[in-house]
Amino acid sequence: MAVVSCDDPKFGARLIPVDEALQRLSEQVKPVTEAEWVSVSDSLLRVLAEPVFSTINVPPLANSSMDGYALRAADLITEPTKSFRVSQRIPAGSVGESLEVGTVARIFTGAPLPDGADAVVMQEVCTVHEADSEVSITISGTVKVSENVRDAGEDIRENDEILSAGHRLAPQDLGLLASVGVTKVKVFKKLRVAVFFTGDELREPGEPLGVGQIYNSNRFTLVAMLQRMGCEVINLGIVTDTLEGTIEALSQAASQADLVMTSGGVSVGEEDHVKAAVESLGQLDLWSISIKPGKPLAFGQINSEGQSVPFLGMPGNPVSVFATTCILGRPFIQAMQGMPFKCIQGFKVPAAFELNYTVRRQEYLRVRLQHDDAGGLALQSFPNQSSGVLTSASWGDGFAIAREGSAVKKGDVLEYLPFSFFDL
Repeated sequence: MAVVSCDDPKFGARLIPVDEALQRLSEQVKPVTEAEWVSVSDSLLRVLAEPVFSTINVPPLANSSMDGYALRAADLITEPTKSFRVSQRIPAGSVGESLEVGTVARIFTGAPLPDGADAVVMQEVCTVHEADSEVSITISGTVKVSENVRDAGEDIRENDEILSAGHRLAPQDLGLLASVGVTKVKVFKKLRVAVFFTGDELREPGEPLGVGQIYNSNRFTLVAMLQRMGCEVINLGIVTDTLEGTIEALSQAASQADLVMTSGGVSVGEEDHVKAAVESLGQLDLWSISIKPGKPLAFGQINSEGQSVPFLGMPGNPVSVFATTCILGRPFIQAMQGMPFKCIQGFKVPAAFELNYTVRRQEYLRVRLQHDDAGGLALQSFPNQSSGVLTSASWGDGFAIAREGSAVKKGDVLEYLPFSFFDL
């Protein structure tokens, strides 16, 4: 796929297209290798370090998928309406006796089929008769072999691989593990991510604001996103806007973590010291991406105690932090956790808005999926797409991608990335 790039005199370098930046990030992944055993109940969001195999069949025996009567299907072939004596009752958790010839067994959902039975007829098509302490039923119609029956091993067979290494465990996976009797799983240790935030203007919520000061919203956005991804977050707080302070904070962060992330200080202003600080401690591999919002994202390596620790410098604007963490940070972090490097793929939806300019950097617009007048789906754009308007991210339910060099008109089909695809 051809990409469009541009030079930006402000940054003094070629802006790197998003696809190229993702490719280069994928080549720099250093996944965690240490693993530990944890209980299934404590394994949510953890990444499997080895595959899990089943030691049993699920279900262990052929069983009924509904309340009804177990019988031989052949007994109804010659007579579409026939009466049977009920010879036994089999609730879930019990195993019945072999089915007497010419009889049926009262059976309940999940109960194993008795030997000799090969089908279950639902109770709704049966007429029950009781006389002299004996129960019989009349069935109208026919039943096929295996009808309303769940076969042994229908879900899982013994020795099947049920979950592969590199899989992040979701709630349904914990249920799957429990269904085969697994109590512990081997998972990679949590990725330790040290974060800090630059800016003398930043204050924490609860502190009084002076003139020109703002609350540190980026801390709450970034830390929450990392926690949602299953990371162990080391929060080093706010760092003063000096080169010396930034170098000290980066050194401290790299000594404690598998990945260092910052917010702010990666642009080209006189008070932006992160780029110089990283270069003094290691190297900068990526800087200035052709993305909007989030152009001044940086990636590099920090040398610490004989090791090279990856560094991700996120921009300082609130929406830029959110967008670049979703688009560029998330696949890199997940790959470091032991998962494949995988970018989110969206789906095509027409725009119910237009942009009155030609897109110069690939834009991730905050949008909502809505129904148009004809009942179809369309994307509504938040009216203010500034990187400082965090309201747009709370209002929206996804990103719409406007490609470089395009001019969006109403009805144009755009790629839509729901926030839910990012587990947000």
